[in-house]
Amino acid sequence: MKVGIGQDSHRFDFDDKQKPLKLAGVIFEDHAPLKGNSDADVVLHSITNAISGVTCVNILGPIADKMCLDEGITDSSVYLKEALKYLENDGNQLIHLSVSIECLTPKIAPKIPEMRANLSKLLNIPEKCIGITATSGEGLTPFGRGLGIQVISCVTVT
Repeated sequence: MKVGIGQDSHRFDFDDKQKPLKLAGVIFEDHAPLKGNSDADVVLHSITNAISGVTCVNILGPIADKMCLDEGITDSSVYLKEALKYLENDGNQLIHLSVSIECLTPKIAPKIPEMRANLSKLLNIPEKCIGITATSGEGLTPFGRGLGIQVISCVTVT
């Protein structure tokens, strides 16, 4: 068994009225998006980093930059799928995911079932093997004060 921990954070882009806010591939309507070259899906980025912690192949960096900036691929699920290729090529199988989200807004709890369902499809693991929690962090960090979102993910692999 192996465990990987990943983290990512992005600021909100309060000026962008076109781009949607996406978390775990789920659109959160009527909320400012996150800044980034890609769709800035901080949940998928965090999970990608956690998988990179197991494979020792950093996807977010030169690999994702090439996909995003050179090839125009801005869908973060593509970066996650790239990380999964390295995981599976090493004979590993992801069996559990835990995601912790820190933000003041949007409210995460109402969308957790949809997020778990989407992650289940992306990762090919049962929804019961995906835990998602959310906190405002009591306003102690910029994320808890509404400036962005931070996500920490932990993957378990066999």
